Formats: sequence, C-alpha cells, structure tokens
Amino acid sequence: MKERYPLLLGGKHIETPDMLDVINPFDEKKVSSVCRASVGEASEAVEAADKSKGIMADMPSHMKAKILENISSKITERREELARCITLESGKPISAARTEAERGALTFKIASEEALRIGGEFIPLDRNAASEKRWGVTRRFPAGPVLAITPFNFPLNLVAHKLAPAIAAGNPVILKPASKTPVTALMLGDIIMDSGLPEGGLSVLPCSGDVAERMLADKRIKMLSFTGSASVGWRLKSMANQKTITLELGGNAGVIIDEECDLDYAVAQCVTGAFVYSGQVCISVQRIYAHEKIYDRFKSLFLEKMKTLKIGDPLDDATFIGPMIDNENLKRVDMWVNEAVEKGAKILAGGKRTGNFYEPTVLSDTTPEMKVNCMEVFAPVVTLEKIRNFEEGLQAVNNSEYGLQAGVFTKDLRNAYAAFEKLEVGGVIINDIPNYRVDHMPYGGVKMSGFGREGLRFAIEQMTELRLMVLNLK
Repeated sequence: MKERYPLLLGGKHIETPDMLDVINPFDEKKVSSVCRASVGEASEAVEAADKSKGIMADMPSHMKAKILENISSKITERREELARCITLESGKPISAARTEAERGALTFKIASEEALRIGGEFIPLDRNAASEKRWGVTRRFPAGPVLAITPFNFPLNLVAHKLAPAIAAGNPVILKPASKTPVTALMLGDIIMDSGLPEGGLSVLPCSGDVAERMLADKRIKMLSFTGSASVGWRLKSMANQKTITLELGGNAGVIIDEECDLDYAVAQCVTGAFVYSGQVCISVQRIYAHEKIYDRFKSLFLEKMKTLKIGDPLDDATFIGPMIDNENLKRVDMWVNEAVEKGAKILAGGKRTGNFYEPTVLSDTTPEMKVNCMEVFAPVVTLEKIRNFEEGLQAVNNSEYGLQAGVFTKDLRNAYAAFEKLEVGGVIINDIPNYRVDHMPYGGVKMSGFGREGLRFAIEQMTELRLMVLNLK
C-alpha cells in the first residue's frame, strides 16, 4: 500500500490538494491518504464518461469479455495484496478479506461470460391480419454513464458488483467509494485500466456526499447504482428524477428455526451469520425466532458455540471478530443495546464495548419496537425469541420495514414453500442463513431494503435499455 493515492479520473491519475486520511479501525493508525475530488474534478469525470459512452457502447462482446477476464486474472494474482488492503482499511479479518478477493475475481469472471450472452428476441407480430409479415426484434443497448456509490463493508466485491456489469453492458462508470475504504477501490481501478478498458470508461473519485450529489444531478448521468443506508438511498432516489436506479439498502434479517430441523447445523450457521465481520453485513443474522419445542436447546448450543469465536487483531489468521468500523458506530450500538435493556430485554451474552470492539451479544425478551429489532443494527448483536408455531415465525419476520433476505431451517417441505410464498423479502434461503449469497444469483430487497436486483445478469439488465425494432416484410 502506498502512502498517497491520486484520483483515477477518466483512466488518468490526478493529484488534488484535498487529502483524506484512511484510518485502520483496529489500532487507529493512518494507513494511507487519498486525494479527494472537488466539484471541478467531478465535472471532468462526467465529461470524460459522456465522451467515452460511444466508444464503450461500440465495443464488441469479445473485447468486453476479454477485458473482464483480464481483470479477474489480475485480481487473482494480487489476491494477498488486495486482502491485506481490505483488512487495514476496514478491520475485516484477513481470512474473510481473502475470501472477498476471491469473490471479486469470480464476479469479474462471471461478468466476462455474461458479456457474451447479452441478446434479444425475435417476436412474431402477425396475431391479426393487419400485422401479417411483421416481425419484432429486441436488443439491449447500454443505458449510458453510470454513477456507482458503494459502502465500506465489502470494499472490493461490492465495487465489483457495480463496475463489472457496467463494463459488460458497455457503460462508462464513475465510482464514489466509501470514505472509510477508498484505497481498495483505487487499486481495483488501476487493475481495470491496466486490463484494456478504453480511456474515459472509468473514474474512481473519493469525494464528499455533496460532490456526489452534484454528479447525480447532471443530465449526462443516466443511472444510479447505490448500496448503503436507507436514509441516504431514498434521499438520492428523490433527486434522481428520470434516471434508472438500483438501490440496495440493507436490512435486519430474520431467521426461523422450525421444530424439525438439523439443529446443530442451524446453530453453527446462525453463530457465523450473526457475528462474522462483527455483524457489519447487510444480510447479517439479526433476529432469530426459534420454535418453543427446541428453543432452550438452541439457546444453549448457540451460547456455547459463541465461546469458540476468536476476537482480536484482524491480520491474525485465527481472528473471527475484528473491530467495528469507527467510534460513532460503537457508540450507537452501545446506546441501542442499553435502551433495549432499559425497556425489559435481557442480555444472554456480551453487551459491552471493549476498546474498538463490541462483544458478540445476544438479547432475549425483546419487542419488535426496540431499535435492535426494527432497525439495522449492523453490529455483532442478535436477538433470540421463542415462537409457538411456524406461522408465528413468518409473521415475526415480516414485522419489519425491511425485506432483503431471510433464513429458514426446516425439514418440512410445506413450511419451506410457505416461507417462499409469504415472506416479504427479496430472497428466502432454506436451510441456511440469510447471509448466503453467490455472485451470479439475483440479489436485492423490497420495502425499505430497496429495489432492483444485482447479480451479474440481473444487474446488466438494469444497466441496459430494451429496444424494439419492427420489420414490415410486405
């Protein structure tokens, strides 16, 4: 990692006087500095994207696929370097950071395959006599310059889920990475430009929210792809007017533990899902509803399993739980947990802050109105409650303004199908935790969790416009 990183503006490195220090959440030491874009640089980036849109749109499929495959290979070659950068910036344990780097490479690899499959349809239109000898042909065309905004928690792979489909679709893209984790994005930007992307096709601009909003207001930006908080996402949507928008806004994922399931497996998965990366995952297990017949056994096994999780230096291969991203979030979580206790919740484990860490915490006797249930806690905190039957579990999971993903552990196929039909979420994960995501599946939520879908093929559809040509062959 270098001491200082310039902007990547239209594929070129640009120095600016406004510097942002990047701080290691573990020891609070500076790990690097990056240049921040002003309104002027942002305007230049939009101009570069607009000028390159024709070049990007005209790239043949084989060229886009080759560029994306090159990016994937270079990420694999630099896997350890990228993983270390992720850990130093975000506090993510190094084992999880390596997994993220591997997923990032796979995301670009899948995009290279999807770039060769963007097709259309041949539609007969002669359903009545007046349309005899008429045929329709559909084709997908690039939407145009994309503004992508990403969060801190997956500084490589969530960036990949914006940039890879944009390139596959033939769109220039401007990325505003999270202010906590910009270096990984800038390193990825260099990899992309070294892989053959046309100049002007990519800008990586660490910048303020105000500067990003100026870019969003520009008519030349045709799409916003945003992953982050609900409050920011919905506000940006209100500003986007006629632009295409994809919003992934997090959640407070629920899990139902049915009376008949593989209990040991459910416990192991739920412990992982609740506390991996200190719960700073938008599909982290936050609410668990266990059937009354197995509740006590589940609770006992869960609390015992928690004791095996190692907390410590994220650069240690054995560490499972690292620090939280910053002091502001530590204070917020501490306040929410204390507020729940004051209103009658019981702490079964954890419940305290130690330095830059928050202990893995389990709460019971909570109510739906408590912040630890109704909001996205984004921390190593989980609530555990008892349900009398499966239907009550479905109602409990749905009793939320969010709807990203949910997990269901059951041996009853009827209950599995009932969950699929009734749960108001974007993804129902049977016999696993809501954290489950592979990079080519459709991924996104409903209600306050946003709309639109990521996952390479589905994101490409969001980033392209379907156009019809009607042929009159008379």
